[in-house]
Amino acid sequence: MFYFCRSMDRDRIIGSYEGEKKGPLLICIGAMHGNEPAGVKALELMFKMLEVEPITNAGFSYSGKIVGLIGNIQAFAQKKRFIKRDLNRQFRQEKLDALSQVDRDQLEAEDLELMELIDAIRHEIQQYKTDKLYILDLHTTSSKGGIFCITTNDAESIHIATGLHAPVVMGFLKGIQGTTLHYFNEETMGMPTVAVTFESGQHEEPLSVNRAIAAITNCMRIIGSVRKEDVENRHDHLLIEYSKDLPKVAELLERHDIVPEDEFRMRPDFKNFQRLRKGEIIADDRNGPVSVKEDCLLLMPLYQAQGEEGFFLIKEAY
Repeated sequence: MFYFCRSMDRDRIIGSYEGEKKGPLLICIGAMHGNEPAGVKALELMFKMLEVEPITNAGFSYSGKIVGLIGNIQAFAQKKRFIKRDLNRQFRQEKLDALSQVDRDQLEAEDLELMELIDAIRHEIQQYKTDKLYILDLHTTSSKGGIFCITTNDAESIHIATGLHAPVVMGFLKGIQGTTLHYFNEETMGMPTVAVTFESGQHEEPLSVNRAIAAITNCMRIIGSVRKEDVENRHDHLLIEYSKDLPKVAELLERHDIVPEDEFRMRPDFKNFQRLRKGEIIADDRNGPVSVKEDCLLLMPLYQAQGEEGFFLIKEAY
C-alpha cells in the first residue's frame, strides 16, 4: 500500500545521486535517532564525493541510484533520541495502516515522521522504478567501543554486513520489534528488498563519520553500484582496524528493558564488546545493583537520557 503525503518537500532528503546505468536503489538513512548525527554527516560528505568523482576519475561509473534520508527530522533538530517515542520501534504494518486513516495534522511527532519517511521511500521507488531495493540504516551508540552490524535472516543481508568488516550480531530481531529491519522486506515493499543496520561508533566520535562513509562505500561496491577498482582500500582498512579484536559473529543473550520509573543508571566507563563475568555489577536501579547472570559481552550500555533498553548482552559465536 502506498501512503503519499502533502509534505514531501520537508528537509528529509540529504542528497541523491543517479548513475547513467540502471541498477539497484540504495536508500541510506541517518538520524533515525535524532541524537545520532554521524550518519547524516557521512551522507552529506558522500554526495559531495560522488559529485566530484567523475571529474577526478574519468573511468568512474555508477549503476543505480543512492538516496540519503534523515529518519527523524524533529528529533534531529532538537538533538534528542526521540520526541514522544523511539521511531525505530514503530515500523509495523498494522500501525501504518491505522495511521493512514488519521489526518496528518493530528499525528504525534514520531507517527508523522514514520508516515513521511515511508512516503519518501515509496516515492523514490516509484520515481526510479528499480527492481531491487537496499536499505542501509546508519546508527551510533551512546557508549564507546566497537562497530557492528545487525542483519535480517536474509543471506544477502548477512553477506553485505560481512563485507562491512564489522561483527554481525544475530538474533537481534527477536529482542526488539518494529525496526527498519523488521519492516523493509519483499513482503511489505512488494519487491526484492535487503536491509542492514550499521553501527559506526559513539555518537560524537569524529571517526564514527569516517566509518559510516566507509560502510556506505563498501555497500555500494558489494551491491554492484560502483566497481571494485574505484573503491580505495582505505575504507576496508579503517573498518578492519577498528574491529580486528572483535568477534566475527555474536548472538543476543539478553535485552535489559527499562522504563523511567526504574531509575536505571549504567555505572561509568563500560564499552561495547566489553567482557563481563557472571555476577559482575554493571548498573543500578531503584531495586539496587544490576548484575549479569553469566559470562558474556556487553553491547550498547545506555549513557544517554532516553532509551528503552539499559543494555544488551551477547555471546561470541565465532
